[in-house]
Amino acid sequence: MNPQNETPLAAESGEGQQLVAGRKAQILGASEGRKGGQYRFGGPKVESRKDVWHWLSQAQRSTTVVDAAWQAELYGICSYSTRSRAVPGQRTARPASRRMRAELRGYCAVNKPETILYEVEKGRARITLNRPEKLNALSNQLQEELNEALWEADNDVAVHAVIIRGNGRAFSAGYDLTPLASRRAAGDGADDGYTAVYRGGRSFDDDAWQMERSQRLRMVIFDMHKPVIAQVHGYCLAGGTDVALLCDIIIAAEDATIGFPPARAMGALPNNMWLYNCGPQWAKRLFLTGDTVTGAEAAQIGLVLKSVPAAQLTAEVEGLVDRMAMIDTELLSANKRIVNLGLELMGARTMQRIATENDARAHLAPSVREFGRIAGEQGLKAALAWRDGKFGDGRARVNGPETRDENGRLT
Repeated sequence: MNPQNETPLAAESGEGQQLVAGRKAQILGASEGRKGGQYRFGGPKVESRKDVWHWLSQAQRSTTVVDAAWQAELYGICSYSTRSRAVPGQRTARPASRRMRAELRGYCAVNKPETILYEVEKGRARITLNRPEKLNALSNQLQEELNEALWEADNDVAVHAVIIRGNGRAFSAGYDLTPLASRRAAGDGADDGYTAVYRGGRSFDDDAWQMERSQRLRMVIFDMHKPVIAQVHGYCLAGGTDVALLCDIIIAAEDATIGFPPARAMGALPNNMWLYNCGPQWAKRLFLTGDTVTGAEAAQIGLVLKSVPAAQLTAEVEGLVDRMAMIDTELLSANKRIVNLGLELMGARTMQRIATENDARAHLAPSVREFGRIAGEQGLKAALAWRDGKFGDGRARVNGPETRDENGRLT
């Protein structure tokens, strides 16, 4: 079944065959034919199922790897499951071979993500955000590749649980703001050609629509059946918290830095699981100032499950997943599901949808326009200094009074 909730096409009727053929033409943009065991898609010739799989992935980069496998099955190029039926161009339908299953499971070998690392070992999938030079800033490409990898892990029978972690000094320092500065620097009319056909971000509705599209990529963490653990170290800021707090369990290094500084001058939070983790008082304390807490403090207020010394973080997370790997995946799914359904009954999923529209509302604030102006004229570094400089070290204190020096630093 396609994880994007599209209706599967039945390839066993004449109508179904026509729909499959139409879907092929839509996705590949060309006719296809088979001669002498070779497949042709709009020119490129490939001679093995692995080549076909690679071509399909390249032809539809915006779709999940699981969906691509589903399409490959319908097209009769490779039999992905025992339920596949013969379609034109394929004489017989047979269960996928062990080698083929291994190829489909080998996500990295085929899809070649550029911004994440993906590996499966001992009942777990490890997904590593891999833009260390940018502190794992969440670009659109990274979010798309993360979404694809998570669906792949959820579909892989060898995976019981997923670990999301970051390479380098941070889990993730937030969303990639480079495109914002580039658009501002190019001028207001820079994207007129694009917005004549597609949505931009100028109106309230366009802004909300764009954020909802991005949010759907992240919501896979909440929606997928298998448990996801966030292994948080270093900076976990802004968009980094949007990813981490959607995870089922968060384990943080004691010295991690967690917060949402953009609330000071860039908008509201486009995802909001804070309320459900640490309650309204601490959620407001951190939203209304953009201040951060350490991993140890985050554990005290319930924002994360627990904190451990940084040197022991990996062992702690891996040890927890060792225990999950001994549990039937269907039981893991059932027990994750009931808790998440409870959260939904408390409004958690509706809250995420509302959060994007609330962020679009917040983007109308004068300070948000000013941040954008400074970023466009002087660069992101200057805009961030304008936003954060007056807040000193930008930290909250969980225990004891918040006494500060003249520069706003805790004493």
